[in-house]
Amino acid sequence: MAASSAERQAMSRALALALRGPRGVNPQVGAILLDADGTVLAEGWHRGAGTAHAEVDALSKLDAGAARGATAIVTLEPCNHTGRTGPCAQALIDAGVARVVYALDDPGALSGGGAERLRGAGVEVEAGVETEAAQALLESWFTVQRLGRPEITVKWAQSLDGRAAADDGSSQWITGPASRADVHRRRASADAIIVGTGTAIADDPALTARDGDTLFPTQPVPVVIGAREVPADAALRRHPREPLFYSGPDLHDIVADLRDRGMHSLFIEGGPTLASAFLAAGLADRVLAYVAPVLLGGSRVALNDIGVASITEARRLVVDEWVPLGDDLLAVARLADAPQAQTKGS
Repeated sequence: MAASSAERQAMSRALALALRGPRGVNPQVGAILLDADGTVLAEGWHRGAGTAHAEVDALSKLDAGAARGATAIVTLEPCNHTGRTGPCAQALIDAGVARVVYALDDPGALSGGGAERLRGAGVEVEAGVETEAAQALLESWFTVQRLGRPEITVKWAQSLDGRAAADDGSSQWITGPASRADVHRRRASADAIIVGTGTAIADDPALTARDGDTLFPTQPVPVVIGAREVPADAALRRHPREPLFYSGPDLHDIVADLRDRGMHSLFIEGGPTLASAFLAAGLADRVLAYVAPVLLGGSRVALNDIGVASITEARRLVVDEWVPLGDDLLAVARLADAPQAQTKGS
């Protein structure tokens, strides 16, 4: 049976509830329990690793037996494994829930399969409701599940002739205010913003996400990579989030550590050396290239060596969008050879 209007409305509400949970190792999930008339009985969401999952959180707000015959609306397929908490699929079965509607299948080899368990117990299951919104919510988490690492965006600003700075090193500002505002909005959606020590020392960036002088409610964790010491009075040390410093050169190890800290999306904004290093290491899923109508010439190119020795080795891009930003132009592109996160239930 296709999802009803009340169930779709409840799914939209469940997606909003999911956002209340932290982004971390576990996905953000919301759940709502409806009675036979479509009235909300209880709501729940996942509050982080080790806490009750969204379905169990909602069930906990009802008296024993009160969920019998109810419909559970969940943004992700109820899990089917025992970790620090038990399987949500079994919890719904034990509670007597008659129908489960969810948006996306769980991609985990261990955690997936909840829908099959539910159907085996006689529970009616409807999958694929509001998948587009759910995919947007969980896109970076799915990337971690598929690739074993966070989703990585490499950003740079350049002149029309491909320079990131003038020959004296000055680079503020190549692009205009519309481009800078766009960068700040995109920073706010990332878990971490990464620069090298060269950028941290030369430009003294705050690495915050701002609307003018006002900080966005969510801020990326500032991350600095490199062996040089960042001054004690550097602006990034006054960031609302505690900065992370890595002196080791292995980007794969650094990315793995950030993954283990629960970070799903990384925003690389560290100048040509760092941007090139991530691209050369195969650690880039998306690029954001802000191009300004200005000529600089000189040797300070936007990218250095990315491991391309001949035209046959060129890193091809798939441009998803060209975005006019005042006098500038933004290319939003994916690396054609980058593995793509995929979801089921769509």
